[in-house]
Amino acid sequence: MKANMDERELIILESIRDEGSPVGSWYLVEQLEKKGYKISSASMSRILYKLESCGYVESQANRGRIITSKGIKAIEETKMINSIDQHRKDLENLINSNVLDEFIMVLQARKAIERETARLAAQNITEQELEKLGSVLREQEEKASRGESIAEVDITFHRTIAEASRNSALIALYGLLAMMGQQSELFECVRSKLKNPYQKAHRNILNALEKHDQEEAEQCIVFHLDSLIEDVRKYWDIYNG
Repeated sequence: MKANMDERELIILESIRDEGSPVGSWYLVEQLEKKGYKISSASMSRILYKLESCGYVESQANRGRIITSKGIKAIEETKMINSIDQHRKDLENLINSNVLDEFIMVLQARKAIERETARLAAQNITEQELEKLGSVLREQEEKASRGESIAEVDITFHRTIAEASRNSALIALYGLLAMMGQQSELFECVRSKLKNPYQKAHRNILNALEKHDQEEAEQCIVFHLDSLIEDVRKYWDIYNG
């Protein structure tokens, strides 16, 4: 995902897009003033030159500028980034000691259940389920590389392992815990602050399942969940400090 533009550049691009015909710089100055920005003609020229050099707008001789398809895409990407950033700020404001204590409680319960689902899955998992886990993990890695949320993909990964255990009671218990918030964007926000991605842990779990090694599968899932618990505790030390 590309870096977002500043607010003035976004307003200018949106104004050119909405006009639907070549737009002159004075019109854009007026649009910025309506949004509370005072700007000189020289500053406007510099911004337009930047947008043009990025390929977001094109000059139409003396008629003004029009937006390009690349410019339209830039608007969408910038709005998406701004929305994600604001959402993350809102999430951070919700974090307190009670929330973090609940995360640890749920993660401890998950560890008790998932160490058994991992053992059973190593014994019972099918080639089709292994292929699904591989596909889910690739999607998770791709989303992480683009800076996108992987909360839903994380749930799918762990739920698939639970289903591969062939134990309906454990599957139901995992489903209940998955609804209790530890695999949410809020939890993801906590872990991102520590710069500690967990795709490698998932890859190790998948490798153990592919070998149908029950001991290794259990060890990998326990290590993974212990790591998550430690991350929450580390975050609280930093947050509280």
